[in-house]
Amino acid sequence: SELPLNLSSFMSVPHNTSGLRLPPEVTRILYVRNLPFDVSANAMYDTFGKYGAIRQIRMGTNAKTKGTAYVVYEDIYDARNAHDGLSGYNLAGRYVVVTYFQQRTPLAA
Repeated sequence: SELPLNLSSFMSVPHNTSGLRLPPEVTRILYVRNLPFDVSANAMYDTFGKYGAIRQIRMGTNAKTKGTAYVVYEDIYDARNAHDGLSGYNLAGRYVVVTYFQQRTPLAA
């Protein structure tokens, strides 16, 4: 099944060179919600970029997705640090909710 916004190519986990094991729910893709509707892409890169190199940010643009974004990091450990550091962060008066993106599995018929 296809992931929203063509994020399937970012789901692979890079080789762990530090020997630390991460929980299975940790991915390089963060799903961010409760964003201010007028937040700029530059503000997103400034805020999330403090935790590491970002490959891509996809921000919601229609009535259903406005106030949400997907943030894709180059490194899974940077994504984990951003998740831990920015969950509940006050961005322009809104407390953002940061979760790991999880691929939906189709239900058995």
